[in-house]
Amino acid sequence: MKIITSIAEMQQVARVARREGGRIALVPTMGYLHDGHASLMREGRRRGELLVTSIFINPTQFGAGEDFDSYPRDFAGDTVLAAAAGVDLIFAPTPREMYPDGYQTWVDVAKISLPLCGAGRPGHFRGVATVVTKLFNAVQPDVALFGKKDFQQLAVIRRMTADLNLPVEIVGMPIVREVDGVAMSSRNAYLSAEERQHALCLSRALTRAREMYRQGGNTPAVLQAGVLAVLGAESGVAVEYVEFRHSGTLEEVATVGDDTLLALAVKIGKTRLIDNCILGEEN
Repeated sequence: MKIITSIAEMQQVARVARREGGRIALVPTMGYLHDGHASLMREGRRRGELLVTSIFINPTQFGAGEDFDSYPRDFAGDTVLAAAAGVDLIFAPTPREMYPDGYQTWVDVAKISLPLCGAGRPGHFRGVATVVTKLFNAVQPDVALFGKKDFQQLAVIRRMTADLNLPVEIVGMPIVREVDGVAMSSRNAYLSAEERQHALCLSRALTRAREMYRQGGNTPAVLQAGVLAVLGAESGVAVEYVEFRHSGTLEEVATVGDDTLLALAVKIGKTRLIDNCILGEEN
């Protein structure tokens, strides 16, 4: 498995792969990899002759006071997991390589970036859209794979790719959960043992909403009350949002249906966690 840190070298490797007729698959990550990332890599291995994973903690998607400096890092462990998942190449540029002196160009996906996490993290999705565009230009993938746990991120990237006519197929992959239901996330490493138990309420809340929906609950207000009851019963959990949105546009809905997205964000101690589900789906 090769490791590349230079954009120019990455582009050269991509050009060679394309000349040879190889299909390039990309799994963008910020590292501290877990089996959720590995599931994307395994699917990428199936879809491409050259499988690239990027590892880059993108400073432009972190706001003031957020956890850029403390974000968990384990590059040695990441290389072991990536190799086991069949990755051919890790693209790991430095911040200076991605944002050299004088950098001043941004990609801003307007409407779909505003609700949910965008409301509480201004500028976050501008950073996401910019870095993903730059990764696409460096790696030149035919297909890129993203997890559905970051559902709004996936929606923003789909919109950006369509709007900018980027020749990349975007694949959203199911959330991977621990045995107890907690969605896998690099930020789970921040949780103490007690906080990890509190985090179980997120998946319990999603399950409760699905149950209520199957029993005939069809308005956001009714289902939101059920979700808040589950979250509120757990000490140490501060709710940021519980919202029901159209899964394609992220616009608010008056009546829920099988394709409605339930998205929630909470803080447990100092750790911000997100989770979601589509009401008519099992995962």
